[in-house]
Amino acid sequence: MADAVELEMPRVKLGSQGLEVSKLGFGCMGLTGPYSSPVPEEEGIAIIKEAFSKGVTFFDSSDIYGTDHANEYLIGKALKQLPRENVQLATKFGIYKIEPTKIIVKGTPEYVRSCCEASLKCLQVDYIDLYYVHRIDTTVPIEETMGELKKLVEEGKIKYVGLSEAHPETIRRAHAVHPITAVQQEYSLWTRDVEDDIIPVCRELGIGIVPYSPVGRGLFAGKAVIESLPANSFLTTQPRFTGENFEKNKSIYFRMEGIAKKHGCSPAQLAISWVLHQGDDIVPIPGIKNLHDNIGSVRVKLREEDIKELSDAVPASEVAGQRIGGSFITHHITMADAVEMPRVKLGSQGLEVSKLGFGCMGLTGVYNSPVPEAEGIAIINEAFGKGVTFFDTSDVYGMDHANEYLVGKALKQLPREIIQLATKFGIYKIEPTKITVKGTPEYMGELKKLAEEGKIKYIGLSEAHPETIKRAHAVHPITAVQQEYSLWTRDIEDDIIPVCRELGIGIVPYSPVGRGLLLGFKRCEWKMKTTTHPRFTGENFEKNKSIYFRMEGIAKKHGCSPAQLAISWVLHQGYDIVPIPGTTKINNLHDNIGSVRVKLTEKKT
Repeated sequence: MADAVELEMPRVKLGSQGLEVSKLGFGCMGLTGPYSSPVPEEEGIAIIKEAFSKGVTFFDSSDIYGTDHANEYLIGKALKQLPRENVQLATKFGIYKIEPTKIIVKGTPEYVRSCCEASLKCLQVDYIDLYYVHRIDTTVPIEETMGELKKLVEEGKIKYVGLSEAHPETIRRAHAVHPITAVQQEYSLWTRDVEDDIIPVCRELGIGIVPYSPVGRGLFAGKAVIESLPANSFLTTQPRFTGENFEKNKSIYFRMEGIAKKHGCSPAQLAISWVLHQGDDIVPIPGIKNLHDNIGSVRVKLREEDIKELSDAVPASEVAGQRIGGSFITHHITMADAVEMPRVKLGSQGLEVSKLGFGCMGLTGVYNSPVPEAEGIAIINEAFGKGVTFFDTSDVYGMDHANEYLVGKALKQLPREIIQLATKFGIYKIEPTKITVKGTPEYMGELKKLAEEGKIKYIGLSEAHPETIKRAHAVHPITAVQQEYSLWTRDIEDDIIPVCRELGIGIVPYSPVGRGLLLGFKRCEWKMKTTTHPRFTGENFEKNKSIYFRMEGIAKKHGCSPAQLAISWVLHQGYDIVPIPGTTKINNLHDNIGSVRVKLTEKKT
């Protein structure tokens, strides 16, 4: 096996700010729960000392691990028996409170300082090597949180600053205030979404990546597969480890077990080695179980073809269940000073919706590959958990009603009576060079009948001419008109919006972030490569980039992202306007929802 011979633990630079750590870190969370019962204090100290003796010098904790800083107290006692100058100590702040159904986070400057002082005391140290923001409080501009962290660096109380579970745009904004040394995210063979945006941003900015749960929350260790999980284990509440999901996911472990035998190592070592081979800027922090086995992963050498074989063996589409659930699921994270999602009347016929809707189109493709079903359902659940109740789909999104099927499955997990569901018909066929639409002159009369039969409640139009809106409204009241509307697509201000307001019709803007332009420059490049839209090709795109950079500058003044500023501008165009931004990423969803908090004066709009 790979741990039969003593090895020398490699040392690497984490990020570009000077922090040097062992190539493998040690995640201390499990010493005080929650995957199992806390270990006795003496045993916990012994585990930390054993890790250090094997060359591990990078230890990760948090002020929220265990009750009343229990994890930090334990590490502090262990450090008394180790040479402090040879240890790189990371801890975190930002989770203010954990309740059964939600996590409350806080990022005010005062809270930053009080948490740091408390952690220094509990750890019994004069300084913290790496201090992370554990979760981002989007009610506080990240610039304010980072400003206080910068002061703590200047005072010598912390050496380096990190972020955990942060949006790419948040990483950029934080890094502009003070250099970020590392970003901590879940990353393993079966959780790889960070490859899409987080890792590229970190590498662009010279930021190290610290993956937690590199063994797939223990799946690749095998014990959960072969034996029953303890009743008090945190994993018993996690979607990937329960019911049918778990039965499906067991096959992933057995696949890995077969590959591991070829490499003469354990499945867990193979899983960690795969993470280690993703780059010299990556330092995973596996937890307390199987310490010697985990350390042996450093010795496992993988060729490029081996890495590909492993990646192909665990395709994202085959992973059943979202990565985390219960109180730690992202949509249950609440800001200490959170603002509830406003509700508004859409049109004058009685329909009440959330002030921000969610456009579901992207979940089944068009701008990107379709997301796995479980992931799409999780995103819809996430949006609902944040107060979004207005969901938009169409019979033509995806193949054979794929989007409607996906939304329908998500609705089975949500209270139908408080959701406002919008869908569309009328596009008969989409061909490479044309769209065929179908509808008889009498179709408003038929829609009226469907309303009378109770099959639909309200009627809307999409991309309609002002005169058509008037004629349709004369047959049966139109509740809403859906049109593209954003800072760079404003032609509806000339005729559509005036007609709608004259008739008491609500306006539902799609693409409020300019078809993705205002999500960020990197997204712009992606658009340019994957679309034939005139604004994203050739000279047009080069000219349009300047719009994003202009918005980026204004967004910094408002302490928000360019996307939030763009959506906020649309929101401020009137109470009768309900935009429906879409996304396939949880982090982008949170960013979009944060736009509701951005306040603009008339002068600034």
